Amino acid sequence: MIAQRKDDHVRLAVEQQHGPSGHNQFDDVSFVHHALAGIDRPDVSLATEFAGIAWPVPLYINAMTGGSEMTGVINRDLAIAARETGVPIASGSMSAYFKDASCAGTFSVLRQENPDGFVMANINATASVEKARRAVDLLRADALQIHVNTVQETVMPEGDRSFSSWVPQIEKIAAAVEVPVIVKEVGFGLSRETVRTLRDLGVRVADLGGRGGTDFARIENGRRELADYAFLQGWGQSTPACLLDAQDVGLPVLASGGVRNALDVTRALALGAFGVGASGVFLRTLMDDGVSALIAQISTWLDQLAALQTMLGARTPADLARCDLLIHGSLRSFCADRGIDTRPLAQRSRSSHVLHELTGSTR
Repeated sequence: MIAQRKDDHVRLAVEQQHGPSGHNQFDDVSFVHHALAGIDRPDVSLATEFAGIAWPVPLYINAMTGGSEMTGVINRDLAIAARETGVPIASGSMSAYFKDASCAGTFSVLRQENPDGFVMANINATASVEKARRAVDLLRADALQIHVNTVQETVMPEGDRSFSSWVPQIEKIAAAVEVPVIVKEVGFGLSRETVRTLRDLGVRVADLGGRGGTDFARIENGRRELADYAFLQGWGQSTPACLLDAQDVGLPVLASGGVRNALDVTRALALGAFGVGASGVFLRTLMDDGVSALIAQISTWLDQLAALQTMLGARTPADLARCDLLIHGSLRSFCADRGIDTRPLAQRSRSSHVLHELTGSTR
């Protein structure tokens, strides 16, 4: 039953990727163009550091799957792509492994094919400390993701209906495991209040996991006999909204959900993310065209990211957070309702000296 559910998730997620893309609130974020801001490409680095974690690039393959024969093959190919491009990678939820140890290889293949890469294990918020440690040990993981997904569980026919234990359990796991703990949403977003709570629980990083990418309410509704939860499609906050909402909370954030291209990666970094994850768009490429095409896609995104940093005058991904941004449309309305003043974003270069001075200095 679990293996079938995992295969259903993949099939329904790919179907979503083949549908019309529509508007995405990343489209409500634009850079102020400064024609003399550019720097030299050899001076650009893609390295990023946060919460004691150092990555060679700010792009990662986010949690997708595992637990069945088919998903084990997918994880193998994802791991190969991560190895060949140097991007970090996260496993899908390892709940299937805890229920049936015979599917361990569908997860451990991430490390077998990517022995020197940055690998994240993934568990749910009901897992015990012992299970959290088992997940880390199986993958020799460099970090542990705990996913939170009340909306998905609510729509899932066999999903959990008890959520009150999640907060204390996250705190226990964060205190007990020896690797950094990252709490991630699965596509409905983390609010400012939630990120603040995670900070106070001892979580090291929040993966905002906003609306705009794979919609797990829609996926689980597609598995229901009556498909009677269609009204929850589109629930939650977008990734750009979450990034703006989480400013100044004091917890490093990663951005995932609705990332379509290198420009969206650049926008997310400029909005304060230390790294940007994608899953659905990579899954579609892998399933449609194979691992070689996925390697080419990720390599292209990294090359384009470096090109955009060069054009914008950002030597590092962190420097993108000094570039001037304009916030438009429904995203601007969200900010107004949440009491977020977006006007300073449009004038950040005045104080951070991103633009070249007459001397040619950018500092």
